[in-house]
Order: sequence, then structure tokens, then C-alpha cells
Amino acid sequence: MNNLVFPILRLLADGRFHSGEDIARQFSVTRASVWNAIQAAQGLGIEIFSVRGRGYRLPEPVHLLDEGAVLAEMASAQQRFKLKLFDSIDSTNSYLMQQAANGALHGSVAAALLQTKGRGRRGRRWQAALGASLTFSLLWRFQLGAAALSGLSLAAGLALVRTLHQYGLQEARLKWPNDILVGERKLAGILIELQGDMDGPSAAVIGIGLNLKLPTAIRTVIDQPVTDMTSHLHTSINPNELLGQLLNQLADVLDEFERAGFASMREEWQLHHAYQGQAVRLLFPDGREQHGNVHGIADDGVLLVQNEHGTQRFSSGEISLRGQLA
Repeated sequence: MNNLVFPILRLLADGRFHSGEDIARQFSVTRASVWNAIQAAQGLGIEIFSVRGRGYRLPEPVHLLDEGAVLAEMASAQQRFKLKLFDSIDSTNSYLMQQAANGALHGSVAAALLQTKGRGRRGRRWQAALGASLTFSLLWRFQLGAAALSGLSLAAGLALVRTLHQYGLQEARLKWPNDILVGERKLAGILIELQGDMDGPSAAVIGIGLNLKLPTAIRTVIDQPVTDMTSHLHTSINPNELLGQLLNQLADVLDEFERAGFASMREEWQLHHAYQGQAVRLLFPDGREQHGNVHGIADDGVLLVQNEHGTQRFSSGEISLRGQLA
């Protein structure tokens, strides 16, 4: 990547015009170098306005990630995390999975406002543009084996919903097993990847993608209904404040999860479940469907569905959950 791209973007983050000449002077480079960097930024999908005689600017001001601002939001919890902030990265989950294998510390965090190869559940690509989403991953080491981590994605979802409700987005609801919805539209997703033995110590990389303000160009290429925080709160979201508050909540939830498992938070989770008690259709990877009513969530995080066969258990990764079609 062109090394000037993000230094220039930080200069343009105020949303004002900056002339090519001023930018070149600021970084002691040629006007051609500035132009090349602008082209490279646009190649990443970043929209930059260029007006002859006025210079360059972003469509609107953008909050870029700043370690000091994130830590300031975390108060005493900041000692529990090791932050690594990226201007751009292929995937925060991929990065932390590699770092975990190399002995990265418990509480390591990788965050970025722009992922070029972000991953979602079932191999989906997480679509991103500068400032459109907050994407981050957290490495959490457990003395529990991987077999005991059932329900971890649900616990992480609860931390997300608590934070969103604090922000005033009371309509945010959980969708089993790892999405956040507003109405029928996806606001955020969670991707859990594990390392370690089934019975011994294990490490989880908890990846979270949360839509802040999605441009129309991104919405059109996403294969499901989506929404963002700005559409509902009608205000600019500072990703530094949001990340700090999310990490605070995750620390509380993960401490409780390790101490008592998902069972201790099951009732609270069900209170926020978008499909609790509702008729649903379950979609399987092979195209099959089953219909029933959501009976709840088991202590191990498994979905309970009541149908003609009685109460059946469905585990993460086997199905997709959608509202019952009329």
C-alpha cells in the first residue's frame, strides 16, 4: 500500500478542502506523490472529492482510530487490554489467530476502520469502507477446554447489546447465534475462532463487525438486509468511544462466562432475543427447512425449537434462522 494514503486521510478527516500543494508541503513530497496516494485511496474504495482550484476532501468528517481516545473511555479496564490499531488490515481475526499461535497475550485487541478481507460467518465477506464499520477482534485465553466454550458467541452478543442500549439504540436485539438486529436488518455480527485442546487450555479470537454508517455502494453488494447505527441514532458515532465501551462490557461478560458459563446469562440473553417465542423456519446448508416455535436457549447456548417432534436442539453452525414467512 502507498505509505502516504493514511497520513493524508488523517489530514482530510476534518472534512474540509486541502489543496494538493498544501498536502505536498505538509509531507515534503511532490504533487505527483499526493495524486498517486489519492488514487491508491480510491482504489481501496475510499471516496475523495477532487475540485480544481480547491483540492481534495472527504465527503464528510471521519473519526479515525486513536489509542489514547480508546483508553480514555475504558478507565480502570484499560490495564486488561493490549491495543493494536490499524489504519487498514486484511482481517483482524486472521491477524490475531496468527498472533495467538505465536504466544500473543491474553486481552490482545486488533481493531481497524477498514478491512480489505474481512470475514463473516460461513465464509461470507464482511463488506467495508472507511468509517462505515468498526471491526475488531479480541484474544481471550481460557483455562477451559474448547469443548466448554459453547455459548461464547452468545455471551459476546450480550456485551454488544448492552453497549448499544447504553447508546440509546434500544431496538437492538439478538439473533441466535451471533448477529445483532434492528427490526429484520443486521446491524452487527460475531465470528468466533478457537485454538487449543478440547479439554485443556484454549484461546478464542472473538471478531466483531458493527455497522456505523453504510454508504449506498456498500449496501447494494451485501446479500442480506442491513442497517447501521447512524440511521437510528441520527448522530455521528465516535468509534474510539464505542470501542472502549464495548471492551468494558466484553471484559465483564467474559469474566462471568469463565466463572459460570453461559447459563448465568441465559435469561438476560432471552429477554433480548428477536425471535423468542416466535414461529420460525430453520434453514440448513443442504437446503432443507424445518418449522417450529423458538422455545428458548439451553444453558449451553443451544437453540431449543418446539415442533411436531417435541423440543429439538440445534447447535451453532448447522442452521440459519429467519422469521416465519407468511
